[in-house]
Amino acid sequence: MACPSNVHVKLNDAVSIPILGYGTGTAWYKSAGDTAINRDLVESIKTAIRLGYRHLDGAEVYNTEAELGVAICESGVPREELFVTTKVSNNVTNIPGAIDQSLKNLQLDYVDLYLIHQPSFAQSDDDLQGAWAAMEEVQRSGKARAIGVSNYLRSHLEATLQTATIPPALNQIEFHPYLQHGDLLAFQQEKGIKTASYGPLTPATRAQGGPVDAAVSALAKKYYVSEGDVLLRWSIDRGDISVTTSSKESRLQEYLRVFTFRLTPEEVETISRLGKEKHYRAFWRNKFAEDDRS
Repeated sequence: MACPSNVHVKLNDAVSIPILGYGTGTAWYKSAGDTAINRDLVESIKTAIRLGYRHLDGAEVYNTEAELGVAICESGVPREELFVTTKVSNNVTNIPGAIDQSLKNLQLDYVDLYLIHQPSFAQSDDDLQGAWAAMEEVQRSGKARAIGVSNYLRSHLEATLQTATIPPALNQIEFHPYLQHGDLLAFQQEKGIKTASYGPLTPATRAQGGPVDAAVSALAKKYYVSEGDVLLRWSIDRGDISVTTSSKESRLQEYLRVFTFRLTPEEVETISRLGKEKHYRAFWRNKFAEDDRS
């Protein structure tokens, strides 16, 4: 089985990112003010690293940066072999202070990728552009090797690009067959912005009983993998990078099978076509005024 640390894509600034990431959000999310170290999460991150995951995804708002930092320290893997992402949300109006606090939590001198977590803080294009200018300063300072955004729609990217001197390297979005975002991925490809997906297993977890079920099940049997593996492979084949998570070592091991097969273009298109028959957003439902239906 191919080790995920050996499968990368290059961002528009030539930084190389592993295409499969381990996420510390969703089930691991801690409420604000909870400062106790969650040893279960620390051990799960260490397990992921031991299995070969090298892309570790965190965020200020998850309140799990401290666990990520402890796990990195205890893993025994050299820092330069890991790709660490975190995101700013709560303190987006003070990005210089936010990155310093995140680095303190992570016990790191830099992150590999720093993202604005979501765009709803902005009341105007000026707000988006001002925040992005602060992100550019973070990259110039060396505290982030690459910078990008998360949960941005095309309109947010267009506004940001109007004044950007460093374009976003990546947009991390909820992406699965039931949330394909219309022409967003094509626009990002045109602008050299990579797509990273989260929630790729949604049709098999939160939105079961939908139009892709039969096709995904048949492909799982064809390739001797799980339905989740098929959905992960579709996500990577449609986009560039996928972030998933689990507290179970067996599941983390299972997801690595995504490197043992590839869907044909026809199979990717079949899942895409069937997925457009249903719309389902699992995250940030109340944050977007614009219609993100495919």
